[in-house]
Amino acid sequence: MEKLFVLDTNVLLHDPMALNAFQEHRVVIPMTVLEELDAIKDRRDKDVSREARIAIQAIDKIMFNASPAEIQAGVEIPTAREDGRCGTLSIFADQLISHDSDAPYLDGSVHQTNDNRIINVAMHLQATRPEAYVCLVTKDINMRLKAKGSGLANVEDYRRDRVLDDIEYMAKGYEQISGDFWAGVEEVETVRDGAQTLHTIDRARHPSAHLNQFLLDEHDFVGYVRNVSENRLQVLDLSREQLMHQRLWGLKPRNMEQAMAFFLVQQPHIDMNVLTGPAGSGKTLIALAYGLHAILEERRYDKLIVARSTPPIAEDIGFLPGTEEEKMAPWLAAFDDNLEVLHGNDESPFSSIEYVKDKANIQFKSLNFMRGRSFNNAYIVIDEAQGLTQFQLKSIITRVGANSKIVVLGNLAQIDNKYISPLTSGLTYLVEKSKHFPHAGIMHVNGIERSRLAAFAEENL
Repeated sequence: MEKLFVLDTNVLLHDPMALNAFQEHRVVIPMTVLEELDAIKDRRDKDVSREARIAIQAIDKIMFNASPAEIQAGVEIPTAREDGRCGTLSIFADQLISHDSDAPYLDGSVHQTNDNRIINVAMHLQATRPEAYVCLVTKDINMRLKAKGSGLANVEDYRRDRVLDDIEYMAKGYEQISGDFWAGVEEVETVRDGAQTLHTIDRARHPSAHLNQFLLDEHDFVGYVRNVSENRLQVLDLSREQLMHQRLWGLKPRNMEQAMAFFLVQQPHIDMNVLTGPAGSGKTLIALAYGLHAILEERRYDKLIVARSTPPIAEDIGFLPGTEEEKMAPWLAAFDDNLEVLHGNDESPFSSIEYVKDKANIQFKSLNFMRGRSFNNAYIVIDEAQGLTQFQLKSIITRVGANSKIVVLGNLAQIDNKYISPLTSGLTYLVEKSKHFPHAGIMHVNGIERSRLAAFAEENL
């Protein structure tokens, strides 16, 4: 059966290269989508405008030599498939749809929404091509409901960016083993490397284990995966007591997940840490404490860069008064709060915080202004990353230069972007794609230590 996929604008903004995701099938772009991309490409919001321009360029790359008749009929999309079968891309002139027919079109007049016009394209194709499978692809939930309610048989979310079927399967950075870790281990090779004890066991015992992952049993064993081969697993034997007695800038862990995160951020071979978990679990505090420790005590980095994406209402911070740091202050108040926690018991907390900000060279940045830069000898903290797309996170991480470490923080329960879900968040994508990278460390910091009220709200409200 011939398959036709009608793409909504938000699909191309979410993944500018989505045209390559539909294999040998036909992709249809309504004229209204091109008009929306044209309006978006000049917006002040640099992220979305850039993605609109990339999508337009991808369409042009396929169609630049085609005639008007070929564009409406369908132009082949270049493919790397082994069987050589390729799909086609066409532009549908939705302004030419006649509303005098019996098809149940939505009102597509100039006073109505662009969503109606895009839905009408799918409905027109469904009415005129009954032998084909016609599907509207959109990330807008309400648009999917409108389309189904209007009689469109096939409506889907864009799923290519999903790396998991269920968020429960996302890597947590540790594996909880029921019973005793050593039960059933028939062969083990144990060596001493200085003060460290390394065990090498059969990988079949833990086939899903990956580098920089922790293995915990219900007794006292805590292991850290140091090396993974085809058949063998090398595990560093750690002490629960020593993990719980770690100190970073006066901070100590309150639970085992925090203790493992403490250990992980201090590993010199790890260039990127991803800390996930609920609000109040201590992610930001751990990241900040190690940053201050690494810069002021270890002299490992020259500066601490704190960045986050500004909320939609503040996408353009240019109208706020002051420098970039002063403009970002309202959105980065959480870091000031955490500095107060770290220095709250000092004789003069305010003076201590100002001193630390100056000596650690703490810089506050907006992600909207990090494009094209290169950060060397820097410790970088990206906060509230759950609302970023895969494309945005990739463009940020590629900015990390030599002798730098990046720590990405996020809570998948607090996504504000209406087109992103926990399964399609760039944070989920980053965790799953980097868990096998030897220089990346992942930890889901569970347990809410902020207050008993915060724990109640997270679990019950």
